[in-house]
Amino acid sequence: MMDFPPKLRRQIPKSRLPPTPPLILDPQTVKRERELQTKIYRSRYRERIANENLQKMSGVVRNKVQRKFKMRGYSLKVDALSEVLSFLSHFPSDALDDALELLLDELHHLSLKSAILDREPVHKVATLLLEAEAAVEENPSSSSSPASALRVTDAFIVPKFRYDPVKKFFHEHTGRLPIHGDASAKATLYKDRFLLLFQRLSRDPRFSTLAFDAPTSEYGSCEISPIQSLVGRVGRRWIMGVISQLEDGHFYLEDLTAAVEVNLSSAKITTGFFAENTIVLAEGEMQLDGVFQVRTCGFPPLEDREKSMAFFSGLDFFGGGILTKEETLRLAELEKKAVNDMFVILSDIWLDNEETLGNLETILNGYENVEVVPSLFVLMGNFCSQPFNLSFKSISSLRVQFGKLGQMIASHQRLKEHSRFLFIPGPDDVGPSTVLPRCPLPKYLTEELQKYVPNAIFSSNPCRIKFYTQEIVLFRQDLLYRMRRSCLIPPSTEETSDPFEHLVATIIHQSHLCPLPLAGQPIIWNYDHSLHLYPTPHTIVLADKSEQKAFRYTGVTCFNPGSFSTDGTFVAYRPCNQEVELSAL
Repeated sequence: MMDFPPKLRRQIPKSRLPPTPPLILDPQTVKRERELQTKIYRSRYRERIANENLQKMSGVVRNKVQRKFKMRGYSLKVDALSEVLSFLSHFPSDALDDALELLLDELHHLSLKSAILDREPVHKVATLLLEAEAAVEENPSSSSSPASALRVTDAFIVPKFRYDPVKKFFHEHTGRLPIHGDASAKATLYKDRFLLLFQRLSRDPRFSTLAFDAPTSEYGSCEISPIQSLVGRVGRRWIMGVISQLEDGHFYLEDLTAAVEVNLSSAKITTGFFAENTIVLAEGEMQLDGVFQVRTCGFPPLEDREKSMAFFSGLDFFGGGILTKEETLRLAELEKKAVNDMFVILSDIWLDNEETLGNLETILNGYENVEVVPSLFVLMGNFCSQPFNLSFKSISSLRVQFGKLGQMIASHQRLKEHSRFLFIPGPDDVGPSTVLPRCPLPKYLTEELQKYVPNAIFSSNPCRIKFYTQEIVLFRQDLLYRMRRSCLIPPSTEETSDPFEHLVATIIHQSHLCPLPLAGQPIIWNYDHSLHLYPTPHTIVLADKSEQKAFRYTGVTCFNPGSFSTDGTFVAYRPCNQEVELSAL
């Protein structure tokens, strides 16, 4: 019988009382009720703790909050200060500093109209941060699922950031990015590349600007001079600029202020390929004929990944989402335990070649029978032995070959169920053009394969993988051959004579996957940021038709799996310890 109040029960005849409803114990309903009760309990508990902490907030904490905000250039109104204290009350005393820094970082990303803050912007940011924290608490094990351990990011959805040299901060571009940009987009491409390296260089103690008459640092004075300031100056100077050929046979260095013709004939250079379009540091002096005689030339020095991340924490340069400190630590622990996870990476899978298909089946048979199957197979183009537009009269024949590949994968039951398959197009595969980044393989080609392998992933070239905390960039391009052809000066052999090591040094110092002239390798102007390598990732895969190689440079693991169809080479990569196993049939 329903629980009516006693007075009301006496006024209603017993015969008119509603019958007691039947009790239905639906498991899903019970589960939802328990989850709801748990959320309500947690919410009330957090609120009670917050109220207790807020009452205990001392004048010391209030003064610290106001001081921290003033250091960032903000002034707090009374209601804004109360909102900040309310936010901090949700955290234990030993975490107040981190919570306050996080709040300030997030406020810095907002487009604030004034430096005098009222309650509204503070409340907005604080609410978002508390909701994010609550979501992490309610799903503590979500990060260990396979879906969150491996995330593939297409080049066309990589966030775009632009550096503001006045505020010395990166701002995320939130507007549209059309494929066909206007003329200003091309100029912006070069400006963004230059500013990216310039802001990195500005933190290097060897090239920091000296304050007034400060004593020379232990490295000596290597202050960078704007090219515009070279007019009428004598003596040796350091300049930074893009190598360009404004006139046939005459090379120039350009920065944001001017351009100057340079003579590189007697320059001493560092490791790397010095090609047109690369950004270099040059030491030299102006000659009477207006030409800058270069004595020493090298790429801008690198910065540790940790240092870059510390300066711009909270910005998602890589794509795939931002991780909190707690999530990063938890994923790092899971990553250490993932000793059996392995990626098998193959390049040049010619589907029109029976020998290649036979070799591929041999590899699949081998991994089907191991104790723990690989987590990921990366199959990179080219998927045809000849450039597509020249060899195939009909796209349907290639569609059939992809279907056969799908049948081959599906016949290996353990691999089909427990491994993922990632497909990346090559430079000569079917597509709208040879421009970078290249879009994924057309759906018409791959839909037969997807019927057999539903969990197959088709991504762009280049593409990015985040595996737990590791950042991996995959790029299929015959880059080594083209960079060597574009060299203006023969590479230095003082440190190494290996062309692959020169290539790795070039792209890492340039923070760009393809620093070739745009005339030789077109790039979609508005998507050049998808080829940036900043902050430096943990691993870079430079798939190339040249010889199989692996090289670790300044903490970055780089390797070329070789051409599978040509010489049967491939790579087995263990991300937990960045171990590269060069393999071949």
